[in-house]
This record gives sequence, structure tokens and C-alpha cells, in this order.
Amino acid sequence: MSDYNKTALVLGAGGFIGSHMVKRLRSEGYWVRGVDLKWPEFSNTEANEFVQGDLRDVDFVRRVIQYKGEQGNFYNSVPYRCILPFDEIYQFAADMGGAGFVFTGENDADIMHNSVSINLNVLEEVRKFNETFDGEENGTECVRPVLKQPTKIFYSGSACMYPEHNQLDPDNPDCREESAYPANPDSEYGWEKLFSERLYLAYNRNHGIPVRIARYHNIFGPEGTWDGGREKAPAAICRKVARLPKVGGAIEVWGDGLQTRSFLFIDECIEATRRLMDSDFMGPVNIGSEEMVTIDQLVDTAARVAEKEVTKIHIDGPLGVRGRNSNNDVIRKELGWDYSQTLEEGIRYTYYWINEQVESSEPYVPFYHRV
Repeated sequence: MSDYNKTALVLGAGGFIGSHMVKRLRSEGYWVRGVDLKWPEFSNTEANEFVQGDLRDVDFVRRVIQYKGEQGNFYNSVPYRCILPFDEIYQFAADMGGAGFVFTGENDADIMHNSVSINLNVLEEVRKFNETFDGEENGTECVRPVLKQPTKIFYSGSACMYPEHNQLDPDNPDCREESAYPANPDSEYGWEKLFSERLYLAYNRNHGIPVRIARYHNIFGPEGTWDGGREKAPAAICRKVARLPKVGGAIEVWGDGLQTRSFLFIDECIEATRRLMDSDFMGPVNIGSEEMVTIDQLVDTAARVAEKEVTKIHIDGPLGVRGRNSNNDVIRKELGWDYSQTLEEGIRYTYYWINEQVESSEPYVPFYHRV
């Protein structure tokens, strides 16, 4: 421990936001254990230790939340008296994806079951671990040090928990934190996010676990899922544009293209999350951009970055709410944070990275628009 400032456990460290958080924490001098079902897909993990496993398994969760020191990693047997709590836990693990995965209705049961199971396991095992006790358990010494401060947990919620009736007008969606009730998310994914948010708040009230809760608004950037059905809109559009010729190409856009969203670049998401964890403010709080655009404008931005002429063909498809935009009044007041990067700047970084992935992948026949 002498070489590290703090310890952190990052759950979902093989995913997009989790892998970026690992990099940030390591740069700040943390000892980091990353946990996920899968290893990071697009780069090597920077975690000091990466453990592959299923967080729906309560026995696995019990083991990963125990820090055993630099010389006694997850795979080694260490007496209980040597086990310490992590300073911080970042909970990004969830069953999720873009509109094509979340809004079809075909994955609702899995989304709710898997994500709720993970959050219940994590909170309950942290609760147990935070309880100090002395005594004998199966003949093994189980003396744990009195905790000076319980482990702090960050939960990555989502703007999908906001009520559908406040997001019917694409030009004036209401996503203020206080607008969450009466609850009426437009998807089971949103209901799960709302329930889990309340679950973390309940464990804080009843068991004293320090929690920090964010409501993320469409986080995007390099090293995120860009193909296969679970990608978010910016990645999907960048991929489609990257596969087009310079002139004469077309992409399909779900709906009329006038539905609105805001999108936050990954680096800004990580900065805001770290500020939240270092603060005394619990949340829930929006972490997003207030630069609202239509989906057609998002396509135009990607086309401009790619320097291509792109025709949009609107088709039926899963859409989600009509309009959504972050409201950052609370985070500006409580944390002094605000987004600073334009959508086009973030799309530029993202498009160049996705274009590299497309060029290195198998051949693709572009969609030419004929009139």
C-alpha cells in the first residue's frame, strides 16, 4: 500500500466507461482491481489486477470486494486478518446497449434481472464487509480492523429513468433532477435504473454506506462498442458514415430524425464522476452535455468530420423518447463542473477511431443512394 494513495474496485472494468475510469484512477496513483465478464476489447487493461467473473454470483462478489494487499491478490489465500476494504468502488457493470437493444422489448427480462442482481449483490456484500466483528468462524481467525471510513460506492445511473411524459416535446424536454417523479420511464431499462438508484439511496439511509449517484446522458467516445447491435447512436452513425464513399452514399436513420438528444464525451464524463466521488454531494445528479441536437444533426456532424456527402433515409425503428437533454444546474452549483467540449470535437475523436476499426475489419459493401 505504501506506493499507492488509495485503492479502488472498478466493476464493469472491461466495458467502455469502466476501462476509461481505470486509466484515470491509475494516473492518480490508485491501486485498482478491475472486474468484468470480459477483458477490455480495444486495449490492454491498466488495472493492477483484473479479475474475470460474473457479478451475478454472490460468492464471486464477496471475494472481489476484499482487498488483500499488494502481495496477496485475488487468487491467493490470505487470512481474514489481512483483508482490508477498498477506499472506493465504481459500479458500472450492467446489462445494457443502444436503442436497438434496449427499446425493442425483447431483452427486458434479462436487462432487469441481470442488472438488479449485480447491484443487490454488491450492496449487500459491502454492507456485510463494512460491519466490524471479532470472533471465530469455522476455526479461522476473523478479526477485521475497525473501519475509519466505510467504503464509498459510485453508481452509474442513467437519464433513461426520467419520465416519458416530460420528454414528449423534442424542443423542450425536462430532465431536471427533481422532475423524476411521478415516475414513468419509457423502458424497462429505465425502470431498472430508477429502482437501482433508489436501492443505493436505501442502503445509504439504513446501513450508512456512502454512495454517489450519477445520471449519465449518452456517453460516447473512442474504445466503445461500435458494432454488433449494442452500440449507442454516435458510434452507430460514425460506423455507417465511415463505410460510405466520399460522394453518393446514404445511411438509414430510425424515425424522422427530428428526435433530440445530447451527448457527452467520455473524458468529460470521467472528470465529472471523479469530482462527484471526491465531494460530499451524494446526488443523484445529471452528468451530461446541454448541447442538444436532432439525430439528423448528429448525422450531419459525423458527415462534416468525415468530409463526405451523406443522404439520410428515414426508416421505422426503436426510438426511445422524443426529446432528451441534460440539465446541469445542480452539478454546476454543487461541484462547479460543466461540459467544455463541443459535440463536433468529440465526434471528431470518435469518428477517427471508429474509421480505423472499420478499415481494419472485414470488407463491407457500401450503401449507395440512387435517385
